Amino acid sequence: MFHSMNTTATALTAQRLRMDVISSNIANADTTRATYENGEWQPYKRKSVALQQSGDTFSSLLSKAKSSNASPGSGVTVSAIRKDTETPGELLYDPAHQDANEEGYVELSNVDPLREMVDLMSATRSYEANVTVFNANKSMMMRALQIGKS
Repeated sequence: MFHSMNTTATALTAQRLRMDVISSNIANADTTRATYENGEWQPYKRKSVALQQSGDTFSSLLSKAKSSNASPGSGVTVSAIRKDTETPGELLYDPAHQDANEEGYVELSNVDPLREMVDLMSATRSYEANVTVFNANKSMMMRALQIGKS
């Protein structure tokens, strides 16, 4: 009975974590000293959340629905928070900067604020959609209880 609410709750939790990681990316977009590796400071690297489905695939759920022992899916889980080490940061010529290399260039973070805002809008819309599903589910359960009272 409450399985669909638990499934929606996993999606809400995942989208909330996704928004937190995006917020961290935006907050650290100008950070040139995030980690100390190989004897020197490295700029902040963009992080992203990898989501993974829990339980059965959609097609296996459809085939189970045709049989008598149907079981619903389990929602979504966060499989990893990945650091983007592939995309290089922009190089800025500023020989006076404390993090400038021998040639006078400072490597900036690889966070693109526009991309982060688009990802944030997507995560927000997904969160709102899951809240709508949760509320619709709650409403159906309340109506079912009202039928029992009559």
